[in-house]
Amino acid sequence: MIAVLAAAGVSLLVALLGTPLFIKFLVRRNYGQFVRQDGPTAHFTKRGTPTMGGVVIIGATLVGVAASMILAGRPPSASALLALYLMTGLGLVGFLDDFTKIRKQRSLGLTARAKIAGQGFVGISFAVLALQFPNANSRTPASTRISFLRDTNLDLAFAGATVGLILFVIWANFLITAWSNAVNLTDGLDGLATGSSLIVFGAYVLVGIWQLNQSCQRAAAAGPGCYEVRDPQDLAIVAAAIMGACVGFLWWNASPAKIFMGDTGSLALGGALAGLSILSRTEILAAIIGGLFVIIVMSDIIQIGSFKLTGKRVFKMAPLHHHFELSGWGEVTIVIRFWLIAGFFAALGMGVFYAEWVVS
Repeated sequence: MIAVLAAAGVSLLVALLGTPLFIKFLVRRNYGQFVRQDGPTAHFTKRGTPTMGGVVIIGATLVGVAASMILAGRPPSASALLALYLMTGLGLVGFLDDFTKIRKQRSLGLTARAKIAGQGFVGISFAVLALQFPNANSRTPASTRISFLRDTNLDLAFAGATVGLILFVIWANFLITAWSNAVNLTDGLDGLATGSSLIVFGAYVLVGIWQLNQSCQRAAAAGPGCYEVRDPQDLAIVAAAIMGACVGFLWWNASPAKIFMGDTGSLALGGALAGLSILSRTEILAAIIGGLFVIIVMSDIIQIGSFKLTGKRVFKMAPLHHHFELSGWGEVTIVIRFWLIAGFFAALGMGVFYAEWVVS
């Protein structure tokens, strides 16, 4: 538990103290945000605000995890390294996208092909590696079984190991793409994605701690309700470090934002959420814990689908937070209410998670 607290505390301090330094660096370089021309007119005043703040979130997370491992006197597990690899790899793709926008002075960054190629490389390599590295108990970081609250009986390797690997790569990359895009769409108002993310990753800290205490690898906890997760403690440490980084960054990202996380941060956080859900065997549960992100993605899908099928729009603008913005809600009001919704879904997900263990 001390290692978890250390990861959160160190990453919080690094983000809190490091963000203003990074802001000064970006201002000197004139690395500012470009605003979409079809968005709410109120956002035009945000043009030029420093972006790529996700660099601080990623850096603070890495420092927090490293400090925790030094305190524990051991190296990070394969699960921790994989989660950090996915987060950092997607963050790098986002960084290249953000940097391209700044360099070319436009609101569009990497080409779709380049972005897909980058995300695909990181996602595929993560998925392949996640089925390697068995520990002394022959448990690998991930499993070919589809998971809800734990692994289910739906095994993607039903027709052999090769087929299972291929199907798992497809499934894992669907989750990675879905979550990275979900957080990216949510990052449209000051502090919205950051605050929602810290709530979600806070829930995953609790998931990891509970799985550790009820791990099948602990003789005292082994039983019908134990969890087969390979490295629950390290997953809790990673989640705590990300949560702490988000808290420190939110101090500067809250309205009026002094810095934006950019695609660097949103893709990294989405990738981290996907990675934690896969490695903690809670792939479907993540859709409940991160319910706000799901709602925002669905609003975009509904808007596009409705316009293509009927020529009419359901919302004044998608994603959903922009609809309320154009309806006259203040930005801070929207953000706070969406944080409450994020908290509700996180609590609901934790309730479902605990209830399953009670009856198992």
